[in-house]
Amino acid sequence: MLHKIQFQATPDVAYDPSRLPAAAARELGISTARVKRVDTLRRSIDARRRHVVVNLSLAVHVDEIDTGMSLYTPTPFNTLPAHAPQAVIVGAGPAGLFAALRLITMGVRPVVLERGKDVDSRRIDMARISREGIVDPDSNYCFGEGGAGAYSDGKLYTRSKKRGSVDTVLQWFCQHGASTDILVDVHPHIGTDKLPEVIKAMRKTILACGGEVHFGTRVTSLLTDDTGSAVTGAADAEGRKWQGPVILATGHSARDVYRMLHSSGIELQPKGIAVGVRLEHPQRLIDSIQYHSPQGRGRWLPAAEYTMLTRVDDRAVYSFCMCPGGFIIPAASEPGQLVVNGMSPSNRGTRWANSGMVVEILPDDIPDSYTAYGPLRMMHYQADIERRFFEAAGCTQRAPAQRMTDFVASRPSATLPSSSYAPGLVPARIDKLLPEPVARRLQRGFEDFGRRARGFLTPKATLIGAETRTSSPVRVPRDSETLVHIATPGLYPCGEGAGYAGGIVSAAIDGMRCAEAVASTLNQHSHL
Repeated sequence: MLHKIQFQATPDVAYDPSRLPAAAARELGISTARVKRVDTLRRSIDARRRHVVVNLSLAVHVDEIDTGMSLYTPTPFNTLPAHAPQAVIVGAGPAGLFAALRLITMGVRPVVLERGKDVDSRRIDMARISREGIVDPDSNYCFGEGGAGAYSDGKLYTRSKKRGSVDTVLQWFCQHGASTDILVDVHPHIGTDKLPEVIKAMRKTILACGGEVHFGTRVTSLLTDDTGSAVTGAADAEGRKWQGPVILATGHSARDVYRMLHSSGIELQPKGIAVGVRLEHPQRLIDSIQYHSPQGRGRWLPAAEYTMLTRVDDRAVYSFCMCPGGFIIPAASEPGQLVVNGMSPSNRGTRWANSGMVVEILPDDIPDSYTAYGPLRMMHYQADIERRFFEAAGCTQRAPAQRMTDFVASRPSATLPSSSYAPGLVPARIDKLLPEPVARRLQRGFEDFGRRARGFLTPKATLIGAETRTSSPVRVPRDSETLVHIATPGLYPCGEGAGYAGGIVSAAIDGMRCAEAVASTLNQHSHL
C-alpha cells in the first residue's frame, strides 16, 4: 500500500536515505520492517528559526512496493515522417532546444541553427577567455550549444508557473540524464558540470527523430515572401538558406541580431534591464548567516543560498542568479567587453558564494544622449558600461573589484580578498565606474541588506564587475495569443532574447509555447 505523508525532519534524517524508512514508520505509527521503500516527493529547507528543519513530502511503500509509482514518465519522441512540415529555430539555448523537442511531439521537423559550437568544443574557447583574454564572438559563455545556460549553473527555479508546464520541462531534463532530485527540491539545480551531457542527449533526440542541428551557423538575415512582409525562412553568413516559419531564440546577448532586425525594419522596443556587479562572499560566512550557526552548514545541509530585495529611490535593488559553492566567470560575448556571471558545479563545493547584485534601470532612466539609438538605446547603454569596465581593467579580462565595505564608504581598496574569478582582479573604484544612480542605489541597498542579515555587509566580500546581462535590453513585440511578431507573420520572437523569459525554465517554457503556436499555424495551412 502506498501512503503519502508530509512532516518536518532534522537535516541528518532528511538527507540520509537510510534513515527515512524509520522516520516514515514513526509518522505512520507502524514498524520499520513494514516499510519497503521511501520516495522523496518534495524537499525544502526551513531556516527561519535557529534550529533548521527540512519539510518533506514522502511516498511510503508499506508491506509491498507499488510498481506503478514513478517520479517521472518519459515522453515518446517519435521519428518524423518524410513529409513532415518544417520550422526553423535560431539558437540552441534552452528556448531553442525545448522548442525543437516540442515541435517533434507535434509532428513538425525542427531545423536548429546555432552560431556557436557544440557544447564540448566551446569549452576550448571559454578557457581561452580566462587564460589569454581572447573572446570568440561566436563561441563563448553566451553563444554555443546550450546557450548561456549551459555553463552558467543550471538553476531551474522559476516563478513562471502560469505560463506553461514547469513539470514537463523538469521531466524532459530527467529524461535526458538530469538527476530526479530536480523533481524533488524546491530550488532544483543540475550543475555546470552535469548540464552539458544533458544538452548533448537532447541534441541526439532531435537528430534521431529527423530534426537537424547546424553549428557554426550565424543567421544574418531573414527570408521573406514576395511582398516582403512575411518571414519564410533564414539565411546565414555563408549564404545558406533554410525555409519555414522562424522561432527567434537567440538569447539576450545577440546584439548583431538586434541590429539586423532593426535595419530590416522589424519593429523593436527598448526594455528595462538591471545593472550592477557580482558580489562574492566566503561560502562559510553565508552558511553561518543563513543557518544561524558559527559552525556553518555542518555535514548534512547544502551550501546556503540567499535572496535579497529592497527599493531605493523607487527602483528595485536585488540579488540575481545566486550561486552557492560556485565561482565567477568572464562572460563577454565580443572583444572589448568586460562582463561577469556566476555558476556552480553540481556539488556546490567551492569555498565561495556569489550572486548578481543589480539595480533596476528603465528606458526613461538613461541619459538623453542615448535617444538617438531608438529602440536599441538600452543595448548601447549596457555596452558602454561593459566597455568602461574593460578599459579600467587595462583592456584585459581581469575584472575591476572593490571590497564591499569600501564600495559603500566610497573609498579605494588597498587589497582584495582571494577570489574564484580565474583571470584575476584589478583594484578599482567600482563606485565610480558604475553610473552614479546605479552605484548610489547599490550602496544604500547593501546597507539595508547588512541590517537585515548581520555579517552580510563585510570587508570579506568583494564586488566584481560588471554584471549587465540579467535580461534582454530589447523586446521583440509579439501578439499575446498567437505569439507571432505583431507586424511580421512567420516570425516568432522567443525566450530571453525577445524579452519574454528570464532563466532556463522560463525560456524553455516559452520555447515550447512558440513551438505550439508554429505547429498550430502549419497544421491550419495543411488543411487549406
